[in-house]
Amino acid sequence: MQKISVKGGKILKGEVSISGSKNATLPVMTAALLGESPSLIKNVPYLNDIKTMAEVLKTLGAKAQLEDHRLHIDPKGFNKWEAPYELVKTMRASIYSLGACLAKMEEAKVSLPGGCAIGARPIDLHLKGVEQLGAKVTIEHGYVHAKAENLVGTTIQLAGPHGPSLGATINVLLASTAAKGTTIIESASTEPEVEDTVNFLKAMGASIEGGGTSRLVIEGRKKLKGVEYSVIPDRVEAGTFMVAAAITKGDVTLKGVNANHLSAVTDKLRQIGVTVDVSPEGFRVRGEGSYKPADVWVLPYPGFPTDMQAQIMALLATVPGISVVTETIWENRFMHVFEMNRMGADINIDRSHAVVKGVPKLTGAPVMASDLRASAALILAGLVAEGETMIQRIYHLDRGYEKIEKKLSALGADIKRMD
Repeated sequence: MQKISVKGGKILKGEVSISGSKNATLPVMTAALLGESPSLIKNVPYLNDIKTMAEVLKTLGAKAQLEDHRLHIDPKGFNKWEAPYELVKTMRASIYSLGACLAKMEEAKVSLPGGCAIGARPIDLHLKGVEQLGAKVTIEHGYVHAKAENLVGTTIQLAGPHGPSLGATINVLLASTAAKGTTIIESASTEPEVEDTVNFLKAMGASIEGGGTSRLVIEGRKKLKGVEYSVIPDRVEAGTFMVAAAITKGDVTLKGVNANHLSAVTDKLRQIGVTVDVSPEGFRVRGEGSYKPADVWVLPYPGFPTDMQAQIMALLATVPGISVVTETIWENRFMHVFEMNRMGADINIDRSHAVVKGVPKLTGAPVMASDLRASAALILAGLVAEGETMIQRIYHLDRGYEKIEKKLSALGADIKRMD
């Protein structure tokens, strides 16, 4: 098993190119199954989750080949409708095959999904959505089994207890492209990754209105064509490198970013005292002068993203004063706190709140990553910790960050991957 060593004290400087979005690529890959001809998806990151989804598509009978950040998907052999546990257990996004299989095969059998251990992640909204389209759903032996000979458009309310569901929106969107008549999704997720999937489906010939809003209107059509499409940049990777520049008091320019997708992160960093300059060429992030504490509320998009909560906490752990981070999406997403405290941070958890008292310095320590974003946060803390930080269980990183240690090293960090 591999681990990452970080020796703190280096100021990051230079340029870094941001990879394509994992969370946009995964639903786009699944949507490509609905085409009558092959699709070429560009700007695809080399990540384990992408490889897993490619295996899911192959299991369903399609062809998927990744080369030079370009993914060729040929859906002509798509004739199976079961996504097995061995693949789905490692990645929650595999559940997207539910909507695609219903749309194309009129039947789907998908293992209940896995992924990071950050809290209860029910799929009740997914099932509610496809049932309202006419699917009959049963859950047996750890699998969701859905059948629908005739999907019929209707109005579906997808509001959940923690806000809109990205995954449920994707699944209902995919299934509704084959439904007879008009489907209206109310309280749809407005996240950029959903809008990117809408744009991809529209390029294929789907009739969809309201991309980027909480109300999607889909006119069902049976025949879609394969297209060439480039996915959006990864806003979470971009945000992580913004925090890396800030925590080391560095000067880093990010290439290939979308400013509109990062407004909440940009605003919070500026509130803390970080200088963020936005231009058509990219973001320039400079850590100049002293920082101020800040309170962070995690909210559905366009609020501060839950996938950046751990990273911003690493920065706040080094800022004098008291900050409060409130997590409203996942109840178990403070697992990184215990490892940060091993590095000298002073963070106390009170239910959904983390009270962060900034300390003069962090110290290197052996730590263990609990999930994908916690892995990144521990690396960020290690960048400024005194001595060496050894991060174990880094297989999470390879699910969401493409060569993060190489990108950080190119900016001047003392970081390496070890067996």
